[in-house]
Amino acid sequence: MAVAVVAAVAVVAGLAVRDTAPVGHFTSAAAKDVFDADYRRAMADMPEPEAALDVRTGYGVVRVYRFDGPADGTPLVLLPGTAAASPMWADNLPSLLEVRDVYTVDLLGQAGMSVQDRPIETAADQARWLDQTLAGLPEERFHVLGMSFGGWTAANLALRAPDRVAGVILVDPVFVFDGLPLEAVVRSIPASVRWLPKSWRDGFNSWTAGGAPVEDVPVADMIESGMQTYAPHLPAPSLIPEERLAALEPPVLALIAGRSVVHDPAEAAATAERVLPDGAVEVYPDATHAIAGEYPDEVAADVADFLADAE
Repeated sequence: MAVAVVAAVAVVAGLAVRDTAPVGHFTSAAAKDVFDADYRRAMADMPEPEAALDVRTGYGVVRVYRFDGPADGTPLVLLPGTAAASPMWADNLPSLLEVRDVYTVDLLGQAGMSVQDRPIETAADQARWLDQTLAGLPEERFHVLGMSFGGWTAANLALRAPDRVAGVILVDPVFVFDGLPLEAVVRSIPASVRWLPKSWRDGFNSWTAGGAPVEDVPVADMIESGMQTYAPHLPAPSLIPEERLAALEPPVLALIAGRSVVHDPAEAAATAERVLPDGAVEVYPDATHAIAGEYPDEVAADVADFLADAE
């Protein structure tokens, strides 16, 4: 659970306070070295990937890891939350790999092994780089699973470039079924300022995860390192209108955390049920925004059921 607890990190952290560079970047070579060391330590908690792929897109080079599962059926592509990168999935990969082959993606424009070299200025750009990434993989179609901001990224892709998307799994997504509460916005702003004390960011991360401790966890160190050393430059996500959600072409599974602080869980579930008549909506009453790490086996079981119906 610990890995994904701290991956329930600030939704707007890194978006509220940015420098003026046109692309996301590490602040120095030495800063990149520090982050790389923390990233490698966090990756040590992951299963060994079959391959590490660097996919060239029109917006930069995207790091993708492939993990071999049963090889039957359309593979999963996992999109992390803000500032988390591929190591956030350490708790989930063992059970998900019993279901499908899995790819994990380091989001372009955020701390990780992906390298942005062209500005990402709009939601259309966000969908375009991810669609180009999928086009660089050997399979033709994918089920895209996104956690938190990764959920918004998955939904945005399915709305704007659905041809490669066989299904969408949204795990407590932000800005999809409900907006970010004011308290979350206020709490996240100091957590996004790299020169403020680390304890402020730890406090915010713990708050999103229902008070769970986040110290001395490798992926927490990686996230902290990324927030200290990486200057993102991305458009702030906005709430997807209900009429657009209702027009989603791929089948959708929405997993909502009953104790989430990044939206009103009851409102988010009600919206999902209203706009996704053919979709599945599951509420985990006791889950926090760290739902993926708190309930990895249950999430994998729901994903397996969804895939069986979607195909």
